[in-house]
Amino acid sequence: MTIETSTVSKPSRVADVDEAISSEELQLAARNHGLPLEALRFDITPPGLHYLLTHYDIPVVDPKAFRLVVDGLVDTPLSLDIDAVFDRPRVSKVVTMECAGNGRARLLPRPVSQPWLVEAVGTAEWTGTPLAPLLRDAGVAGDAVDVVFTGADHGIERGVEQNYQRSLSVPDAMRDDVLLVYEMNGAQLPPQHGYPLRLLVPGWYGMASVKWLTRISAVAEPFEGYQMRAYRVRQATEDPGVPLTLIEPRALLVPPGFPDYMSRARILHAGPNTVEGRAWSGWAPVSAVDVSIDGGETWAPARLEPAPHRWGWSRWTWTWEAHVGSYLLSARARDGSGRSQPVDQPWNRGGYANNLVQQVPVAVIT
Repeated sequence: MTIETSTVSKPSRVADVDEAISSEELQLAARNHGLPLEALRFDITPPGLHYLLTHYDIPVVDPKAFRLVVDGLVDTPLSLDIDAVFDRPRVSKVVTMECAGNGRARLLPRPVSQPWLVEAVGTAEWTGTPLAPLLRDAGVAGDAVDVVFTGADHGIERGVEQNYQRSLSVPDAMRDDVLLVYEMNGAQLPPQHGYPLRLLVPGWYGMASVKWLTRISAVAEPFEGYQMRAYRVRQATEDPGVPLTLIEPRALLVPPGFPDYMSRARILHAGPNTVEGRAWSGWAPVSAVDVSIDGGETWAPARLEPAPHRWGWSRWTWTWEAHVGSYLLSARARDGSGRSQPVDQPWNRGGYANNLVQQVPVAVIT
């Protein structure tokens, strides 16, 4: 249903020139958090440092009352308690997850929403059971087109009351690597990350991995729920846009040296320094990372380590003989599909899939 009240957020808009972050955006930024960039040093991100985006309230789910319902166009509807999910074959995968809006706050003009800079990412070891065998057990009908995933989180977005829902096409839902997850880094899934059960779609932006999963429904038509319409790359309101799916290539560097408290400006002592970071892509494995100290005017190749897991990030390093002065460090990734990070901003109205190269000002002192 659609609700009209003075407290409901207005349709998405673009900030005016020089418009400051609003109290509403600040409130979102306090509820949701990004990865502290120094935590890129961890191969596996600790749960409390992994990026977090929660659209509505974090549901409190009683595991004793929990049921996962599989219905719609299936031969055998299912209703599984959490123990029945635990009893199914168990698989673990290391997956890098990134928010589709990562980088939004760096755009000009700025789309008004959760004000991510570049930190909306994390890599975890997720444990659960493959989705495809469960769908086969239920017997998805031949005329099913999409599989709809419903979470327990409930709220209003742009005037629409809803549970968070996303869909995958039947072929995408039947991918071997799509999981129903109940553990993160070897421990029970934290409440903020979807306890007791969530979807995991490796390689896709995080909006696809529905948290607090309660229902899986096979349907005969392409699902056009709110979250499917919202997560599209469009240049104007009336533009139908392109759906978001796979993560664009990105490299991030660990800010070198040490920070100023308020500005986070970096200070580094002169001499040989190792610049390091991580790179990933949902389209294909990362094939190269380049580093620049002059804001992207010139580039040098970094040493790229092979990713130990297909859907996890790669570590890269670069040795820098730093001399006294001011620098603007950047890193850019290329992947095996031919995609690479742009130096100029890839603007769109929602601020999605913005993989503009990172820029880190550094002052080198004696």
